[in-house]
Amino acid sequence: MATESWTMKGEIVLSCNCAVFCPSVLSLGSQISSEGACQKWAGLRIDSGHYGDIDLSGLHAGFVMDSPGPMSRGNWTTGLFVDRRSSIYATKALQKIFTGRAGGTTAMLSYLVGRFVGVERAAMVYETEGRTRIVRIGNIIDGAIAPIPGRDGVNDTVISNVDYWVGPDVTVARAERSRMRAFGRDWNFDGRSAEICKLDWRGP
Repeated sequence: MATESWTMKGEIVLSCNCAVFCPSVLSLGSQISSEGACQKWAGLRIDSGHYGDIDLSGLHAGFVMDSPGPMSRGNWTTGLFVDRRSSIYATKALQKIFTGRAGGTTAMLSYLVGRFVGVERAAMVYETEGRTRIVRIGNIIDGAIAPIPGRDGVNDTVISNVDYWVGPDVTVARAERSRMRAFGRDWNFDGRSAEICKLDWRGP
């Protein structure tokens, strides 16, 4: 049973193989992807966070998810990317969080994930250029995620008050560039659906 208190605050971007906009967000994973299987990578900027007395502040992380059908049915394959600046203790903490063993926000990963393919350490970049989020994870992920402007042409398109595990307010986005190559997968999601969310996760 998870006992350590943990939090992560910052921002997360997700890029997937769906046409804009990913149906899993509003259907809570019950609707099949526009491409059948759902494939997704994510990058996180952890502005502040901890797992017990282990400091996670200032680190980046990332993960991949590959689901053969509707995400609510489980049997996901996942892998984790950890900032190479992470201590061995922070790496172990992040692995517990991203496998659901730490409870809380990510607890459902403990039963939705059928296969965890491992952890890779890499140099990571998470930057904002204008409104576009730039995510680079070693030679693994190269992403540029841009919000889709709303009707007024000034503010981003945001879906609010969603019962979505990643976050309740989802900025609808599109991948200007989205490449991922790791764990036997080689993905190109240029022009496909993406999301930007405030990161405010906690447990147990």
